Amino acid sequence: MRDASLVVVASRLPINDAAASEGVFEWRRSPGGLGEALHPVLINTPATWIGWAGKPGPTPPLPDVDGVHLIPVELTDSDVRDHYEGFANSTLWPLYHDAVEPAVHHRRWWEAYQRVNQRYADHTARVAAHGAVVWVQDYHLQLMPAMLRAQRPDLRIGFFLHVPFPPPELFMQLPRRTELLRGMLGADLIGFQRTQAVHNFHQLAAKVLDTTVDERGVQVDGRVVYTGAFPVSIDTAEMEALASHDEVVEKAAKLRADLGGPRRVILSVDRLDYTKGIEHRLKAYRELLADGRLKVPETVLVQVAIPSRERVEQYRLLRDRVEREVGRINGDFGRLGVAAVHYLSQVFDRTELAALYRAADVMAVTPLRDGMNLVAKEYVAARVDGCGALLLSEFAGAAAELTQAYLVNPHDVEGLKDTLVEALEADPTEPTAQMAAMRAHVRDHDIQAWARSYLTALEAACAGR
Repeated sequence: MRDASLVVVASRLPINDAAASEGVFEWRRSPGGLGEALHPVLINTPATWIGWAGKPGPTPPLPDVDGVHLIPVELTDSDVRDHYEGFANSTLWPLYHDAVEPAVHHRRWWEAYQRVNQRYADHTARVAAHGAVVWVQDYHLQLMPAMLRAQRPDLRIGFFLHVPFPPPELFMQLPRRTELLRGMLGADLIGFQRTQAVHNFHQLAAKVLDTTVDERGVQVDGRVVYTGAFPVSIDTAEMEALASHDEVVEKAAKLRADLGGPRRVILSVDRLDYTKGIEHRLKAYRELLADGRLKVPETVLVQVAIPSRERVEQYRLLRDRVEREVGRINGDFGRLGVAAVHYLSQVFDRTELAALYRAADVMAVTPLRDGMNLVAKEYVAARVDGCGALLLSEFAGAAAELTQAYLVNPHDVEGLKDTLVEALEADPTEPTAQMAAMRAHVRDHDIQAWARSYLTALEAACAGR
């Protein structure tokens, strides 16, 4: 097994769950996903990725994908149930997203979380070269930095949290809050999406650990753990080039024709998750139709809801509620052969997504809480014509950067309705100054800039060790 000088460690490997013909694996690139974010960074850098392949049980050795060496971590069915579906996604996930759904606590989940984090740390300790950079990703592996440091103090360890970090009063509900904090503090640099998350973390560390915190970070065990905000981004150039292809332009025109040639198209692309505000969005759209402020077939909503965590009960119930509401809207306001809502529960490839972005007059990105939301940035990048309007939740991390969007509080249904109508009333064929400003931002702050910023800060954090 080769030594690795750059190791990315994440809950999942960035590959499709099923092998393609002749056993050829492809990079897993879902909208807003971790693989999507890191793909353009790692294909240009010799790197190793450690993670779970997506199915319980043993995983055979995997081929390199796009030049990235893949090392699978074996998880049993109970590991998946108690660590991934349990502690990570039924305890931490809801708590980190403002407790939109109540967090669930089970002691066996915590035991599995510890066990799996240790397994990832053991794999990493075996393959990382001396002094290697190890970049640990997200909330599934918060204990791992400290576990890895205990085995390999020579490593330069970074941790990046892609989801929001909650205010202290929410985090304090966790029975194992101290262990989770100390796990993260095993890193040399902890990165967050927004400055507010850094502030929350500092407050919490000072309160729980009674330690010194300053603008650099947190003092612990005789060293400084540096902290900072590093808003993640997209491969802007790739999306711009894709959206400019004649094939994509033709697909976009065909999509509008297939939708019946409406005057306005609203698009939403989300993972099917209760944090994404899908139900609030459907409620606002239904009321606008009922009030006569929008009419079918002049306006149509395309809702893409990518299946997610289908074995977790909250997600199964959410899917039932969303599908029931879509059926109700179509039953009340659709016409024979003309739907008010086109609901698609499937994964789209990059070309299809770019065509959807080009076809949409308004992109509605209205999560109740989101660490960043790369779909918003992808839409902006795809609109190479300078047209289109972005309706964006104030509670998405992207709102701190894309300030020229139509910003909205998704909890305020009346405000959501009014702002959606305002966005729809803009001329969809005219380039706008707002879109130009947002496009300039995502071009200057792309995924390469994010990676350079983070890895440079990690190098600086380790320089004085």
